[in-house]
Amino acid sequence: MDLLAHLEAYVATVDETSFSRAADRLGIAQPLLSRRIKTLEARFGGLLFDRSRRQVATTELGMLLLPYARDVLDRAQRLDHVARSAQRSRARAVGVPADCAPAALAQVIRAGAERGTTLSVRELPPEEREARLADGTLAYALLRVPPERAGHRVPLGLATAPPLDARPLTDARRGRPIHLEDLRPRRTGAAAGAATGARTVPLPILTLTEDDVPYARDRLARAAARSGLPEQLVRPGGPAATALAETLAGRAVLLCGEPFARRHGADWAPLADASLHRGYDVRATPRQPGGDVPQWLSEMLAAAAGAGTAAQAVRRAEPADTTTRLAAHG
Repeated sequence: MDLLAHLEAYVATVDETSFSRAADRLGIAQPLLSRRIKTLEARFGGLLFDRSRRQVATTELGMLLLPYARDVLDRAQRLDHVARSAQRSRARAVGVPADCAPAALAQVIRAGAERGTTLSVRELPPEEREARLADGTLAYALLRVPPERAGHRVPLGLATAPPLDARPLTDARRGRPIHLEDLRPRRTGAAAGAATGARTVPLPILTLTEDDVPYARDRLARAAARSGLPEQLVRPGGPAATALAETLAGRAVLLCGEPFARRHGADWAPLADASLHRGYDVRATPRQPGGDVPQWLSEMLAAAAGAGTAAQAVRRAEPADTTTRLAAHG
């Protein structure tokens, strides 16, 4: 039997000194309440109420068991309250890229607390975020998708050591969208453009772990090949701190988002080829109740990853006349 429901019927009848009023209080029919009390009496081996009088009276056995019945109901109520509170306050893990802005992630955590949701942020590589979301370890995650199919886009560009010198970009192009062919080796010396002129050695282009996903690697490799860049020029930068150190020392350029570059004191200009930018969708694990991502969370996570930054600069890109640009650079 449902012991708690039966004890509720018993305690309510004692409090109301009436079967009908107890049934009304519990929102059940009186015959059902009477059956529950009789079931308890059979279980305890004695009458709980004296039904021979006009007003319901509690027997000695009923009075003896009453404090224990109340205690059981109180403990059950506290248990239910603790369980509901734990469910409401349970931290929901959110998978994010390693180069998100810490201050923006702090705002995400505070916004969750204001809405009664405890969020914990975990920095994970793209493929691990997808795997952890699938197995339910993460409640929400920013997943990498091709930018043309993404709900949120993060413009990528090249970070360089300040001050920005003539290599790999010219002063005239400072702050303007970059085409990869701009990084091709150029002739130097007084006889620039002559057959005897030496060529500059382009700086390597380093990539972060966040861009080490198959479709992104393939697109970047194809774009570099079309632009006439040496195959070995584009390579993984290893840990972000190492790639940044190489970049700030002037020994490389780093493919990254603008907020990441600015936070570390690097100069930055966006890539003109939007197909090389990052695309993100914010998704919930299938095990998440409701299965939907709150709109506020989606927008704040996308902003933390840099979505929308430098969009105006990208739209100001010059016409994509690759042949003309390559000819101009020899």
